[in-house]
Amino acid sequence: MRNPLSKEIVNIQPSGIRKFFDIVSEMEDAISLGVGEPDFDTPWHIRDEGIYSLEKGRTFYTSNAGLKELKIEISHYLKRRFGLDYDYNSEVLVTVGGSEAIDIAMRAMLDAGDEVLIPQPCYVSYEPCCLLANGKPVIIELQEENEFRLTKEELEAAITPHTKILVLPYPNNPTGAVMERRDLEEIAKVVKAHDLFVISDEIYAELTYVEGADHVSIASLPGMRERTVVINGLSKSHAMTGWRIGYACGPQVILEQMLKIHQYAIMCAPTNSQYAAVDALRNGDVDVASMREQYNGRRRYLMHLFDEMGLKCFEPFGAFYVFPCIKEFGMASEAFAEKLLEQEKVAVVPGTAFGKSGEGFVRISYAYSLENLKVALERVGRFIGKLRNS
Repeated sequence: MRNPLSKEIVNIQPSGIRKFFDIVSEMEDAISLGVGEPDFDTPWHIRDEGIYSLEKGRTFYTSNAGLKELKIEISHYLKRRFGLDYDYNSEVLVTVGGSEAIDIAMRAMLDAGDEVLIPQPCYVSYEPCCLLANGKPVIIELQEENEFRLTKEELEAAITPHTKILVLPYPNNPTGAVMERRDLEEIAKVVKAHDLFVISDEIYAELTYVEGADHVSIASLPGMRERTVVINGLSKSHAMTGWRIGYACGPQVILEQMLKIHQYAIMCAPTNSQYAAVDALRNGDVDVASMREQYNGRRRYLMHLFDEMGLKCFEPFGAFYVFPCIKEFGMASEAFAEKLLEQEKVAVVPGTAFGKSGEGFVRISYAYSLENLKVALERVGRFIGKLRNS
């Protein structure tokens, strides 16, 4: 019988995060610090709007690009929060989460052999999406001493005549690193000098904790709007992961081709989710600010505990992750995570799930209550105490 499978698909590895989720789900009294999902319920006024849309029978397809009302709200929101100016009619596309937007952006922009620069550690989907689009992923290994920010020197060193796209994943999952305006200005110079394009994944844009500074999108810098596809969504900012609402904004010439792929593969994002998203963007600023404040309190709490237990960790200023260094224990990240789960029933994610440069680190999510974090970190402290005394 002929092999029914694509060699390319078979060679793509499954997410390194799932292994620990599966074990935890069957382990009694285990605490998971591995999920990249807000622990907050979607605010009631947003849920009400989704329910109301069903009660009113709004269960039909929307236009492929999304509800007009939602595209208008996305345009207003990006202008209000980040100074980005997009035409809702031709430069905004509503997608099934940010993940779909990443996928179809690459498929719309890449020809076979085009190179995509991917700074790692990073979200697990960029490299597989590049491969599925027949592109060639080129990994830039980020350094802890640079707080996992991409530097212009690292970028320059990775560029070849075949380079077409730079993925800019900030605020970053898994490190919590951010890129401030001065960092982005240096990157923008290199991008323009080499005639590159940027896919800027800004799904954690609202979760930035730099004192006195909001998130800056590279698309807002001079000469970068026409070179950038901005990826965002409501999963992290508005606690709407299961609603599956993301969006892409960028030049019409790129968005038209992304829409074509979306049209054939998806048709449109879920209708009731789109109505809920209209209300979220229109009336959800207070909710976002409240959740951000609570995340920031948890972030500071974890950094204080790490300091007390002598666990090295650079201070992250974005998303809801910390990325402590475990190199002192002489263990691979996966072995550390496995032993921690086995001995103390706490699940964290090995840094290597996010690329080879994540070796020697683990990702801990603080999208959990302070009560759960306290119990879990007591167990972590006990575990590393045993390692140091062994």
